[in-house]
Amino acid sequence: MTADSTAPGTPYGTIPPASPLPQRKPISLPRLAQMRSAGEKITMLTAYDATFAAVADAAGVETILVGDSLGMVCQGLASTVGVSLETMAYHTASVTRGLRRAQGTAWVVADLPSGSYHESPEQAMRSATVLMQAGAHMVKLEGGGWTAPTVRFLVERGIPVCAHLGLTPQTVHALGGYRVQGRDDAGAQQLRRHALELQDAGAAMLVLEMVPAALSASLTQELPHCHTIGIGAGNGTAGQVLVLHDMLGMNLGKMPKFVRNFMQDTGSIKDAMAAYVRAVKDGSFPDNALHAW
Repeated sequence: MTADSTAPGTPYGTIPPASPLPQRKPISLPRLAQMRSAGEKITMLTAYDATFAAVADAAGVETILVGDSLGMVCQGLASTVGVSLETMAYHTASVTRGLRRAQGTAWVVADLPSGSYHESPEQAMRSATVLMQAGAHMVKLEGGGWTAPTVRFLVERGIPVCAHLGLTPQTVHALGGYRVQGRDDAGAQQLRRHALELQDAGAAMLVLEMVPAALSASLTQELPHCHTIGIGAGNGTAGQVLVLHDMLGMNLGKMPKFVRNFMQDTGSIKDAMAAYVRAVKDGSFPDNALHAW
């Protein structure tokens, strides 16, 4: 490499700063509520490190999920069950540092990993505090019924909560594998009951994973104070989320049929993320035909 291969005054090997991006206000719960009221879809992607978080923010993603899916895509685990609270705190801190350095504005949600909130609301509070101190704006937990008192406990103490129903990966063995949830009347009614309980407990967001599109759309209408975020749940939700590696076409296992590879028709990761944002906003992703189940 010649002496003039980098920008003047730029340390060797350092990428020169990009052109300034249009500024947006920091994403907040009131801002997300405004988006929903205006009919604008909320976009969410997972990210696990500083660089990808900053790129997602620059591409227009409003919400970044530091998911325990990192156990599978980063650590090579067979499921999310083996991810520790310490690992989640490490990656949450990495993501938030990346956003700060890039002057990012995204809302950061961090997963409470398996075993970190199951014993008691007090245990959940201790675990949530670790993630909030690492930089999260909100924590996410899985399951319904027994989780409602824990959600209420956290929210009353100032911890914003995102719930997660449908396919809950931390309990995948109890569910009999990666299977669609809420297909029959009994399953749908239980899911609806749990969703309403979680909204009443104060959950501000709700991920619906692998739930029939018609049920997800119905629940979205029934949950005016809890923003539904779909993954494999049709396009009738208030927003969408995908695992970063899936939407870039980098899956170590079988790609879920509801995932679209946004990388294949774009020239960069940032362009792929921006294409995902546009597709969610204009309703062209996801395709409800792939969510009839």
